[in-house]
Amino acid sequence: MVPLALPLAQYRAHEKDMRAAIARVLDSGSYILGEEVESFERAFASYCCVTHAVGVGSGTDALILALKALDIGLGDEVITVSHTAVATVAAIIACAATPVLVDVDPVYYTIDPARIEAAITPRSKAIIAVHLYGQPAPVNDVVAIARSHGLFVLEDCAQATGARYRGRRVGSIGDIGCFSFYPTKNLGAIGDAGMVVTSDDALASRVRRLRQYGWDDVRVTHEVGVNSRLDALQAAILAAKLPHLDADNTRRAALARRYAKGLAGVPITLPAERPQATHAFHLYVGACDMRDALMAHLAKCGIGCGIHYPAPVHRQKGYCGHALLSPPDGLPVTEQLVARIVSLPMYPELLDAEVQATIAAVRGFYGK
Repeated sequence: MVPLALPLAQYRAHEKDMRAAIARVLDSGSYILGEEVESFERAFASYCCVTHAVGVGSGTDALILALKALDIGLGDEVITVSHTAVATVAAIIACAATPVLVDVDPVYYTIDPARIEAAITPRSKAIIAVHLYGQPAPVNDVVAIARSHGLFVLEDCAQATGARYRGRRVGSIGDIGCFSFYPTKNLGAIGDAGMVVTSDDALASRVRRLRQYGWDDVRVTHEVGVNSRLDALQAAILAAKLPHLDADNTRRAALARRYAKGLAGVPITLPAERPQATHAFHLYVGACDMRDALMAHLAKCGIGCGIHYPAPVHRQKGYCGHALLSPPDGLPVTEQLVARIVSLPMYPELLDAEVQATIAAVRGFYGK
């Protein structure tokens, strides 16, 4: 069996360093925030080339707290995509704001800047650019549009830790960036964890307050906040893995090249890499006709595969009752994609032989 993802392999690859980090935390007696978290925040801020990083409980919490720090709430509209993990839109709704959904471009599957202007209204407050599958969105174009209308730009970097766009790390280009360290992510914790990054001092200070009840340094509450603190164990584990992230991403890119070479000539649209961008290849997502039949064939061959995501947010039952606004002509690219996309195994510990087995199974389906 070739799994679609295998967090255990990541643990095995860095077991010695991770066990040492865990033991250090257990022996310290300090388990919530503290020096371990502060040390990882400094390291991650440096990695992202920003001034501040604020550790929180999850990637979803990172989005919610970033939105709240920007004073986004009831009556405000936030423009983003429907072709994304539900968390992007769930965070907007959690802040009582209204998601305004625009289409993605048909080549890179990220927000289409050409669709943004028509979605802007007097109630617009921000744009969330999602770096989907590890593919950097065209953030510079999004920022230019946002600036001309006085809007904020949030980068949803949950799937793209380490990716670059025009030489800059994702998360450092907009006003604020949000990361997930879910175990399957490029930089994964052993549980949930997230981070907010920014070079805006005031925004960083506010996120720090909001993640802990709205407290200041002496635990005086200045506004209503939540409890979303990165714990010391996760911070230490992530700090142990961070020095290996670029090498892991390089391995992902090498696997992507192997897939591209091995699947040449097969009727599958393989992932495109945006010019002037470094794809993080959190997922390896192709698109094809007869997708479901291909997946059934791969399952019989012992190859793990998946769909990211089988239904866009605006089509999901749990969100249909919310004020999910989309253009009158709908989201045609998104609607077409969800019927064709398929994710193949992708993680840095994936063996070359396992990639070849996956390639052979795909080619076998097409009689190639």
